[in-house]
Amino acid sequence: MGEFELIRRYFAAAACAQAAPGVALGIGDDCALLELPADEQLAISTDTMVAGVHFPDPCDPFLLGQRALAAAASDLAAMGATPLGFTLALTLPAADPAWLAAFARGLDHKARECGLALIGGDTTRGPLCITLTVFGRVPGGLALRRNGARPGDLLCVGGPLGDAAGALSLVLGRRQAPDEIAGPLLARYWSPRPQLSLGLALRGRASAALDVSDGLLADCGHIAAASGVALCIERRRVPLSAPLRSLLDEEAALACALGGGDDYVLAFTLPPRFLAALQAEWPLRVIGRVEAGSGVRLLDEAGRVLEAPPGGYQHFGSPRD
Repeated sequence: MGEFELIRRYFAAAACAQAAPGVALGIGDDCALLELPADEQLAISTDTMVAGVHFPDPCDPFLLGQRALAAAASDLAAMGATPLGFTLALTLPAADPAWLAAFARGLDHKARECGLALIGGDTTRGPLCITLTVFGRVPGGLALRRNGARPGDLLCVGGPLGDAAGALSLVLGRRQAPDEIAGPLLARYWSPRPQLSLGLALRGRASAALDVSDGLLADCGHIAAASGVALCIERRRVPLSAPLRSLLDEEAALACALGGGDDYVLAFTLPPRFLAALQAEWPLRVIGRVEAGSGVRLLDEAGRVLEAPPGGYQHFGSPRD
């Protein structure tokens, strides 16, 4: 099967590749064309996943399609951007029709869930690798960034943490659990839901934001460094889901939440005056505060600084296994 036939059969005909608002020209030409109002900016992010490093190989291609796009789309949520479209660069060891059909279905399912249109890309032969570039739009000056946190702000997250890291032992077949425990955790790993609507609600409210992809401690460190402040995390306030608590003991579950990564939940700093209105609409959790200083401090129930557990994904370190 040739490249153009592969694209036509499995991707160009998908629902997510059809006409969409903001897309003047999609698949079929040398470039896609996007339309933006004069007062808006284009948000762009690229995410690469490599077999055996970012996901187990082999795995279910339908689930892989969902996971890959969700991870990329979460960066738009972190910037408070409205989704527009995405491109797919797919490197394959072989053009397996069954694998391609399932992967395309998973990709299309997540694209429609996120409001993203497939607007182009590329295919080539080689070790399995997926590169997605997502595009969104945001009003000028309202993009959420990492460098605005100030002492006195609250540190918040958009939901429970650690489920994807906790699910990894299930994904790899190293642990078994009843369906009522395994099901929700595996769903968080294979089909995370980018918090796009929450990102929009944080425009003009959050002082800094990002999505938790490399682990809470590591990602909060990015905000602290960019903003020139210290972020204090109260260990007892870090939210853990009931399935994760059922799968692991308290310390292991907390370690997943602090250092595991792949949550794709928003972490953000917030002036206190905005908290009540947001909590009326979203299940936010306050997990700490911003102080003068530098770095990230993990505090126990008495307010003492703890030694943080190792964690956080390193893109040029050991493979995630």
